Amino acid sequence: MNRLALNNIFARRSIRRYTDESVSEEQVKTLLEAAMAAPSASDRRPWHFIVVRERATLDALAERHPYAKMLFAAPLCIVPCADPAISDAWWVQDCSAATENLLLAATALGLGAVWVGVYPRTARVQAVREVLGIPESIVPLCLIPIGHPAERKQPRTRYDAARVHREGW
Repeated sequence: MNRLALNNIFARRSIRRYTDESVSEEQVKTLLEAAMAAPSASDRRPWHFIVVRERATLDALAERHPYAKMLFAAPLCIVPCADPAISDAWWVQDCSAATENLLLAATALGLGAVWVGVYPRTARVQAVREVLGIPESIVPLCLIPIGHPAERKQPRTRYDAARVHREGW
């Protein structure tokens, strides 16, 4: 059995501290390719991704989001967004799957990343829209600060047998 994929899943941790080293354009493309390889209901792919590198914009996002202060140090943020008109009923699931793929790809590339929720908090959605000029028809799901990790966390599993039900509740 090839445990490489499982090891990557267990190694994926929320990283909130980053070094000054930049993330290469090749790495960004790989992250986006991984995100867009996610499953999507009826293959609608309602996602769009905003790549943010400008320090002033990263800082503005950090100032406007109460839980995104790590963006003051992150060299990169990717913002998964959705066009609900493309997949009204399933866009949250589709973009969440893309986000998880991106997080796993970051781990595989030796990068650190963290999922910072935006949707469904109206004030957060509006703040991110304003900073990034996102049209009203597009919804930002989350912010993903990314960088070379300045902290290390051990791989882990959170398996809890008490949460497993078989053949019904």
